[in-house]
Amino acid sequence: MDRMTATPSPSPAAAPTGDAARGGAARRVLLAAPRGYCAGVDRAVIAVEKALEQYGAPVYVRKEIVHNKYVVQTLEKKGAVFVDETQEVPEGSIVVFSAHGVAPVVHDEAAQRSLATIDATCPLVTKVHKEAVRFANDDYDILLIGHEGHEEVVGTSGEAPDNITLVDGPEDVANVTVRDESKVVWLSQTTLSVDETMETVDALKEKFPQLISPPSDDICYATQNRQTAVKQMGADADLVIVVGSKNSSNSVRLVEVALGAGARASHLVDFADELDESWLEGVTTVGVTSGASVPEILVDGVLEWLAARGFGDVEIVKAAEESITFSLPKELRRDLRAEAADLSGK
Repeated sequence: MDRMTATPSPSPAAAPTGDAARGGAARRVLLAAPRGYCAGVDRAVIAVEKALEQYGAPVYVRKEIVHNKYVVQTLEKKGAVFVDETQEVPEGSIVVFSAHGVAPVVHDEAAQRSLATIDATCPLVTKVHKEAVRFANDDYDILLIGHEGHEEVVGTSGEAPDNITLVDGPEDVANVTVRDESKVVWLSQTTLSVDETMETVDALKEKFPQLISPPSDDICYATQNRQTAVKQMGADADLVIVVGSKNSSNSVRLVEVALGAGARASHLVDFADELDESWLEGVTTVGVTSGASVPEILVDGVLEWLAARGFGDVEIVKAAEESITFSLPKELRRDLRAEAADLSGK
């Protein structure tokens, strides 16, 4: 485990309280690296910001651009308007599709409403979409491992609805049927726990011995790296704080991974003001990480809160280096306002 020492800068009013002020046991924070924004989230958020800069408000966004309250609230203040369905976007407007991807029918709906679209789908999700189309064209049954109702699952399923069966965990495997056991493949939602996914895959392989794996690992590199870092620090942490929203699949998984790695307790919070001092009772080591859609400012707030309560020493638990970046959606290089006006005949 690669560890480096770092010290956060607590607010001027921050001062040790309780046991720390009375000379209690040494307290420390294990800070996971990598954490927070992945390349796909960064690309999607910047896409909305650039659209607002280039074309002015309002820019509409279908669903949450990423699953994080702070990010959505911040973009709303800049002029982004979030809607649940394409039909809510006024004709001739600009709409951004979220990082989780959409089904082909959504593109059709946008065309019918003369909308200029910016597709901010994470390229790794797009890869899964393309795999689904390719296997469907070869008439495979596709077993999609994922959580029912998640936007990424809805989008991927829409690429080949006649060929895809959702498998929501190992407990679903008994009910799965296929047309031809020699032509069946599994794909997965990118933000799942690696262990959770492989448990389901193993159960599927036991039932369908000829099951084919996708040509490359569908679990997102960022999801894997964040889970690996939590596994490394979980056994040493009495408590693990995961910064992220409750509708963020990868953030929820980090809580589960922390508990599975040996942490006595783990909690998911959006903001530092959701932290509870009672969680620190009997705790000397706190692990801190954040989901892939969480900006670092929210982690800083948690570190400041902990420092004010005697947890000022921070060790970085480094699981991997991340250098991947994605180019912005190509649509941002065009005059979308003009295109939308042309499409709507204005």
